[in-house]
Amino acid sequence: MSKKSWQLSRRAMLTGIGATVCLPWLEAMESESKASDTPASPARMAFLYFPNGIARGSWNPAKSDQNGKLVELNEWMHPLESLKDDLLVFKNLWTPRGNGHRAGTATWLTGGEYDGGRVSAGGKSVDQLAADEVGQQTLLPSLQISIEGEGFFSGSLPRNTISWTDNRTPASREVEPRVVFDQMFRTSTKSGIDKGVVDQVREQARSIRQQLGKNDQRKIDEYLDSIRSIERRLAFADRQAEIAAENKLLTDTLKRPAPGIPTDHREYMRLMMDMIVLGFWADATRISTFMLDHGQSNRYFNFIDDVKGTWHALSHYRDISGRTEDDDGVTSWTSLDEKRDMFNRVTRWHHEQLAYMLNRMKQIDEGEHTLLDNSMIVYGSSLADGHEHSHEDLPVVFAGGSNLDIQTGRYLRFRDDVPMSNLYLSMLNRMGIERKRFGASRGPLDDLRG
Repeated sequence: MSKKSWQLSRRAMLTGIGATVCLPWLEAMESESKASDTPASPARMAFLYFPNGIARGSWNPAKSDQNGKLVELNEWMHPLESLKDDLLVFKNLWTPRGNGHRAGTATWLTGGEYDGGRVSAGGKSVDQLAADEVGQQTLLPSLQISIEGEGFFSGSLPRNTISWTDNRTPASREVEPRVVFDQMFRTSTKSGIDKGVVDQVREQARSIRQQLGKNDQRKIDEYLDSIRSIERRLAFADRQAEIAAENKLLTDTLKRPAPGIPTDHREYMRLMMDMIVLGFWADATRISTFMLDHGQSNRYFNFIDDVKGTWHALSHYRDISGRTEDDDGVTSWTSLDEKRDMFNRVTRWHHEQLAYMLNRMKQIDEGEHTLLDNSMIVYGSSLADGHEHSHEDLPVVFAGGSNLDIQTGRYLRFRDDVPMSNLYLSMLNRMGIERKRFGASRGPLDDLRG
């Protein structure tokens, strides 16, 4: 067959001994999708949760026009400046039924009310509702990942769960990048498991590649190169963890990660974000959640210039004695301005990591649109002001979705408090899941259309 007329199924896979590799969207799949009235590039959704809230005012854009167009982000959101046309920043989203490190974390995606006595999150989370409807079309119905928690509450169920299969059952989550990678690309623990995934499917990829046009050949090359790059980074992380354990390189204030988890926190977080991007790109899954730490994280960010103390301690930026809440009893601060600035620096550092993930998605071509255009990304916290534990005007950024009837590049300021559930209901509808209600929703968020 000619390269022009040759067609490839959207569900085509490369297989080897112990490995399965789903293919990304290719032009050769376009004819099949048109014939079946199925979009070539499906909608995806991801929810990225961070704990401890923010310092009041640090989420407001520096400038927006009278129509709500984002003109300039503020100092602490600046890492996202080049992406502002792909973003929605909200004013007055809230969770009327959930609040605090415990209840707020557990109900961030359920829109329900947390009952500690019965261990009930008030309902199934939005990601699992979507997984029930569209998850059977992919290798993994959904992907739940998390940074390994640090601090006293690392074993607390409600602080470590945002995804629920029903009101009392948390969805299992993975904290090790290699395990997540193997879920998507390895199918056996027998022979061939130590051989790279790309090496196992190389011959089959070469055979398919010869029948494709130049654009598709380039896409396959980029995709397989990305898988190979992640394999190398995982192997490097394993070696570094072993060296650190043997030589006692970690300080007393930092918890040594389990084998296979990078000792470099930035590398760890970016590897986990790569798992989401790769899963969406390969269509191995269309739904993901990612906890950037548990809901009351005591992680140290001393690796950021001019920052000292734990994340949770910094979130109480109006107390500088170092003797409140679960402070370490060692760190104190000289002024409220100093501590608030440190807290904001942690916020900015996390925006840098989000920008890394969104830029990767924006660079992946899916025909006339990008992977980011075909995805809906929610990034936010269940706390607004971290010191006050408030739940009004939550810090939330929405990214992507320009090919899903969403007009981005705006600052949406609501006059009255709007439940987060309205946003989730709108996202479900764009995944092809028709529902009239979800959680505390009063209806879909029509403002997404502009």
